[in-house]
Amino acid sequence: MPSSAEERVFNAVRRNVLIVVDHVEPAEVTIDVALPDLGCNSVDRTEIVSMTMEDLDVVVPVAEFAQVDDLRSLVTVLVRHLP
Repeated sequence: MPSSAEERVFNAVRRNVLIVVDHVEPAEVTIDVALPDLGCNSVDRTEIVSMTMEDLDVVVPVAEFAQVDDLRSLVTVLVRHLP
């Protein structure tokens, strides 16, 4: 079971994925889905990350997102930086 922090971050990421990639169905946005599988390009990914960091009031160095390609790894990086 995810922690409350992981759930909070995932919900923020999910909300922003659905805003940025408006052709995606909510049921498609799961913790293990890869961003390219949702049709996200690098611009979409950057927008999702930026919006989510703003929502969570965190700042994460760009280099930490280099190996992120699925939502689980994105959530993990963001959770590490929560206040």
